[in-house]
Amino acid sequence: MKKYFITTLVVALGITTMVSAQQDPQYTHYMLNTIVINPAYAGAGNVFSISALHRSQWIGLDGAPETQTLSVESPLGERLGVGFSLVNDNIGAGTVQQTYMDLAVSYTIPVSQYGSLAFGLNVGGDFLNVDFSKLVNYGAETNLPNIDSKFSPNVGLGVYFRQEKFYAGLSVPNLLETEHFDNSSTGTSYLAKERMNFYFLSGYQFDLNPDLALKPGFMVKAVSGGPLQVDLTTNLTFNNKFSVGAAYRLDSAVSALFSVKFAEKFLVGLAYDVETSELGSTVFNDGSFEVFLRFDFINRINRRDVMGRFY
Repeated sequence: MKKYFITTLVVALGITTMVSAQQDPQYTHYMLNTIVINPAYAGAGNVFSISALHRSQWIGLDGAPETQTLSVESPLGERLGVGFSLVNDNIGAGTVQQTYMDLAVSYTIPVSQYGSLAFGLNVGGDFLNVDFSKLVNYGAETNLPNIDSKFSPNVGLGVYFRQEKFYAGLSVPNLLETEHFDNSSTGTSYLAKERMNFYFLSGYQFDLNPDLALKPGFMVKAVSGGPLQVDLTTNLTFNNKFSVGAAYRLDSAVSALFSVKFAEKFLVGLAYDVETSELGSTVFNDGSFEVFLRFDFINRINRRDVMGRFY
């Protein structure tokens, strides 16, 4: 009974978020997974690469959210960049599942002797599935119809500025506010609606010595009707291969991060979050875990006035 209660609670929280003001999935590795939230980042690494991420949120809670992402990006000529992103978000072991797909293209121009500015566009859509029958003692009287592979188109925009030791980006990856589900005809008011998510992220590199660098950064995510999310992160990088860091998500979590590069082509990143909210004090929540993988398939492409990857 405890298992079913917790599962129902988690899914209800997820549906409440979906109903009132749907937010995109959250990532502790936002600085490594930028292509998923900003199309202007496509090709910024000056190399053809493929990345994957898995996030298990609130470990120990049955039916807690899980997110997977897969992205491919590459420069295309001297100014263009292209990318593809796939995001799968799951709440309640399949009760609520949403899959996003989009293609991104970016165009980069020099704005100073040492900086470049990229403009990005992403086009795609998402599929939403909601199985109300998996909820225990939830909505039994309303007999809500399921949502099966409801497709909604999407378009987004972004800008990304890069210098050798500084970056900043602003993006709205979902400009279309699409209504997924409206059950008002049956006397209820369940409504799932895509709302615009605004992202701003920035960071700087302080060289402490030739082999040691400090890289503080932050990300702000805002959505109408939802709480403001602020992530503050600091990474200490050794010889551009090993990195350890800490992060704080305002009123939500503290995190530890670690990453390592192998042969300049393969990167593995790990993150563990501990909730600082009331949810973190429950015995059912063992924190959140995230793993990030990236592989660069070919040698770096030298593009004039394009700085390359920051991390």
